[in-house]
Amino acid sequence: MKRILLSLVLLTLAFNLIAAIQIRKMEPAFWWAGMKNPELQIMVYGDQIGASSIQVLNPEIKINRLVKADSPNYLFLYLDLSQAKPGMINMVFSQGKLKKKVTYELKAREVDPASRVGFDRSDVLYLMMPDRFANGNPANDNLPMANGTVLTDRKEPNGRHGGDLAGIAQHLDYISDLGVTAIWLNPVLENDMPGGSYHGYATTDYYKVDARFGTNDDYAALVRQAHQKGLKVVMDMIFNHCGSGHVWVKDMPFADWINNGGKFVLTNHDKFVSFDPYASQKDTKGMTDGWFVESMPDLNQRNPHLATYLIQNSIWWVEYAGIDGIRQDTHPYADEQMMSEWCKDVMDEYPNFNIVGETWINYMPGVVYWQANSPLNKKGNSHLKSVMDFSFMLEAHNAFHKNTDWDNGLTRIYELLSFDFMYPDINNLLVFLENHDTDRFLLEMPSDLNVFKQAYTFLLTCRGIPQIYYGGEILMNGNKKIADGNIRKDFPGGWPGDSINAFTPQGRTPQQNEAHDFLRNLLKWRKGNEVISKGSLMHFVPRNGAYVYVRQYQGKKVLAILNGLDKANTISLDQYQEVLGGPVSGRDVLTGKTVLLDKSLTLGPRETLLLEL
Repeated sequence: MKRILLSLVLLTLAFNLIAAIQIRKMEPAFWWAGMKNPELQIMVYGDQIGASSIQVLNPEIKINRLVKADSPNYLFLYLDLSQAKPGMINMVFSQGKLKKKVTYELKAREVDPASRVGFDRSDVLYLMMPDRFANGNPANDNLPMANGTVLTDRKEPNGRHGGDLAGIAQHLDYISDLGVTAIWLNPVLENDMPGGSYHGYATTDYYKVDARFGTNDDYAALVRQAHQKGLKVVMDMIFNHCGSGHVWVKDMPFADWINNGGKFVLTNHDKFVSFDPYASQKDTKGMTDGWFVESMPDLNQRNPHLATYLIQNSIWWVEYAGIDGIRQDTHPYADEQMMSEWCKDVMDEYPNFNIVGETWINYMPGVVYWQANSPLNKKGNSHLKSVMDFSFMLEAHNAFHKNTDWDNGLTRIYELLSFDFMYPDINNLLVFLENHDTDRFLLEMPSDLNVFKQAYTFLLTCRGIPQIYYGGEILMNGNKKIADGNIRKDFPGGWPGDSINAFTPQGRTPQQNEAHDFLRNLLKWRKGNEVISKGSLMHFVPRNGAYVYVRQYQGKKVLAILNGLDKANTISLDQYQEVLGGPVSGRDVLTGKTVLLDKSLTLGPRETLLLEL
């Protein structure tokens, strides 16, 4: 009899365990009181959780909506927090006689949102791919993952190499000493994928740092450490697509959560359809709804619950980690209206913040279209504060390597800048020579540094917000036609046991030290220099192979003279008297020498002068 009773008790316990309300995840895991938008969406995920009703026990908190998804495993709870104070929200989930008490934390905001100042034209961004910069914690290299452990293999260009947040933290002094003022990390969120996905662009959890990079706490700590060294932090986000290992792919909340019903249809990449006045619906849909690759399912931001989820996710990371800016990947590929709402909501919450969108369009008008308040956007306002100047990057790869004449070389840069009148805000233009998706500016190790110095001098003294790519300062080079990994090589010295440590002068070649020290001196001179960050720009039509421009602010002048020829060049200074006003001397920032500007000037091959007059 006792055995029978014991068996019944065990069966009852087992039944209750099986029948208990299961909540696997609530996203976001916590929130803050006092946000400008008082409504909070909580996505609840768990087995058959959609059969639940929810009661909130806090009288000051109301349920606006409780939305059941197409999948029985999701619930979307919308709460009114307009009267909420920091503390715990007490909820009861019910399914018939089954009940489950749940507490949810509302934190107090630690920082005035208006005090969060984003990156601007006084900054220089240093872009790093975490997997390829430095490995500070080898213990996290080969952690088991749900969708298959991917072992590190530094010999595999497209595999994981083991770089992590600890490695970046350990080299913040190097980065700060270089003279940059902000770091932009390629995505750090979880990429639990059966393949390498070392680049980070196949997110499988929007609220979790990839364990092979570190933890959420590690990321927040890195931001704090960067701030202590005067460095801002820009977070890379991807709304257009997720990774195929995301739970959304296996269990879609709604049938339209992923475009094309969750089935792979390749995008046509026709980014012109956004502004093409003659675009067909087929082509437009083929661009926005198509997938990048089969392993990156295309998210449908037109679904209002997904849109809210993504908007809240951005705000959560700003509030939790204290980031100073966002870089949005593949901006034109996502739904245009939703992206506009996202930008507006984030900027409304943080009015001095900054967001830059990846607007990879080869022609300037297409880039201008995407910037906030663009006169070229007849459909509305993108509210996107900053855009990426891919048109300059493409011209630069040719212009600085070719001799200057009426139609080549630096003339192409001059002509490009002459169209800047189209931008509604030229100061919020991210300018760069290379990044993680392009050929390196140097396809191979150069024989001399004249072109290198000329290109970086222009980048750091002209309009916009400059961005440099890790390793550019030590002449890292490569062509992506070989493999993407060829432009994303490991930084020498970032791994225990590396035979070369380019973080130190002793580990660099004389040529690398020359490049590093040149860029470092130029960056430190630029830092806090209001002539560059606030000054006006005037340039002259290239004549006789030379391109000249001047930055001016409160009576101070910085004159740049670039010889765009591979040979010595003597130029007349008569045409520059508008700036010079007669014979004058200037200190060359690049060499420290004094240069007399009288009737003529002889420049060496590809020589660059940066003169404080």
